[in-house]
Amino acid sequence: MSVDSELRGERVGLEHFASLPPAGLSSQAVPYFLSAVDAFVIVLCSAAGGLVYRAVMYPAGLDLEPQLAVGVLASIFYILLMSRGGLYELSQTASSGVEVREILIYWFKTGLLLALVAFLLKVGGTFSRVAFVVFCLITPMILLGVRKVAKIILGEAISNGFVGRRDAVLIGDFHEIMALKPRDLLAVCGATQVRRFALSGEVDSKARAAADIRVINLLADFVRRHDCREILLALPWSDSGRLELIRDRIKALPVAARLLPDARIRSLTALTWHPGSRSFSIEVQRAPLSAPQRFFKRLTDIVLSVLALMFFLPLMALTAAAIRLESPGPVIFRQIRKGFNGREFVIYKFRTMTVQENGPTIVQATRGDLRVTRLGRILRSSSIDELPQLVNVLKGDMSLVGPRPHALAHDTYFETVLSDYAFRHHVKPGITGWAQCNGARGATPSVEHISERVKLDLWYINNWSLWLDVQILFKTLFEVLRKHNAY
Repeated sequence: MSVDSELRGERVGLEHFASLPPAGLSSQAVPYFLSAVDAFVIVLCSAAGGLVYRAVMYPAGLDLEPQLAVGVLASIFYILLMSRGGLYELSQTASSGVEVREILIYWFKTGLLLALVAFLLKVGGTFSRVAFVVFCLITPMILLGVRKVAKIILGEAISNGFVGRRDAVLIGDFHEIMALKPRDLLAVCGATQVRRFALSGEVDSKARAAADIRVINLLADFVRRHDCREILLALPWSDSGRLELIRDRIKALPVAARLLPDARIRSLTALTWHPGSRSFSIEVQRAPLSAPQRFFKRLTDIVLSVLALMFFLPLMALTAAAIRLESPGPVIFRQIRKGFNGREFVIYKFRTMTVQENGPTIVQATRGDLRVTRLGRILRSSSIDELPQLVNVLKGDMSLVGPRPHALAHDTYFETVLSDYAFRHHVKPGITGWAQCNGARGATPSVEHISERVKLDLWYINNWSLWLDVQILFKTLFEVLRKHNAY
């Protein structure tokens, strides 16, 4: 085959990969479906245990409500344990073998947790011990049977293309992608259909780099539009230049990235992938918050921001009236900033200056800045001007805690001078953050200032927990009272 015909084939391959039709059902729905089935089984077995005991010991009747309560609580414990163990992930549920050991261990832990709750709440006498034992014995057997049936059905659905991963994409060398068979993709990501992007086959290095950048940009746009969560890299491990190019281009995307073994590595290690195996890969980029973590963080944001708005509403109304009386202009200052995944949004603040800059050139406020109004100095020093951002939190553009968003003009500059700056977009921006409650508040007049802030922001992203968010909120209160760097 000539070079020209091979390159034409690779261009056709790129078009084919980029237009690969999505599967009928997203893989993101699979964990929810399987956990719902397990919950139904557990509650049903709990009721069955009560019915068996009533038929033998209490023909006149027995209250089944306590048994149903036990079933609901047991399903919550069991699903949490299974989720933490990754047994609802598509790559695991698509494997052929049933995880007998794991399911039995998690069920045993569920029984221990139920016993602990009964002991702590002193409600053991409310439940029948015989019914509880029957429940604990029959449930794991049915769970194992249901798991086997679910795997068979899921395997058929994946093979027929009905289930696929819409949250994962594959990018790499054309030949490496072609070498990945459907069973390989099934072992790697739990699906045979993922959206694929083939890199250029150009011989000239400059032309190839330019073409690769175009493909990576297409991938980045697809990831943002479809809220993908993982990027798989199929590259020769010796091609370090391409790997570095992809890493540099995707670091702003809040996704996990894994480098798959290339064809040579697989042949040298005699690595055989099959649906029951744990695939070997290298983590190139760590994923941001998981789905459960995002859910709990969002729930906390909604609850606390609603409470805060109710509490501060009188103060906000007085502030709005005072701004209107002091100087002409809008009460709310609006400015475009970047949020999660680099998406732009409009941030709200009480107007504190005589100007409303929102363009390619924005001058940061300095101490004694003549553009700041008299009321604005009070609002900025007390951080009252930030209160309208509670609306941004409710809209989902921001979080209560996260890296502070900067104006687009400043973002563009900081991204050119700091290689790690883009990682700040792996979480939602916040009204306050780890950097702000550690003194990195206010203007960033030098690269050293923003570099220190970025280090603190990245530490927060890599060490996030709900408890850390609570600590930051409390520390912010003391930082506001200090009025450090607030002008």
